Amino acid sequence: MVEEKIVYEDPEGRFYYLEHTGDIYVKAVGSDILELLENAGLALFESMVDTKSVRPVLERSVSAEGFDLENLLYRWLEALLTVYYSERIMCRDLEVHKLEIERRGNELNYRVGGRCVGEVFDPSLHEGRVEVKAVTYSLMRILKDDKWTAYFVLDI
Repeated sequence: MVEEKIVYEDPEGRFYYLEHTGDIYVKAVGSDILELLENAGLALFESMVDTKSVRPVLERSVSAEGFDLENLLYRWLEALLTVYYSERIMCRDLEVHKLEIERRGNELNYRVGGRCVGEVFDPSLHEGRVEVKAVTYSLMRILKDDKWTAYFVLDI
């Protein structure tokens, strides 16, 4: 196994930024798949702003659908990024409250629903960090051992 070099560790142990040349390589963890998706989303927003400075004044519903867990993670993060780019809302709290798996013939379909809470980004109030352009499939994987772990790269 390749040794991971951690360049930032979330104080609550929800996610880590790993060494990567040019982009942000994230390792998110959770006790279940719902918490994993929440923590992956928090890692996304924490890379863009100090989320402790974001007040919980707005709430938005967020949903995503995918053909496997990696695709679901990709689309969940993409949906969160859309909240930011369409309304400039930075999320400080995320809650995934629903995961549905449906069989369609020989295929499975995964659906997730949740909410993000935050406020409109204001550079005079919030410490801006980097601008995430996109979520990528590069190095993406989801593992399940004693906890759930996801790896993914954010294009900056």
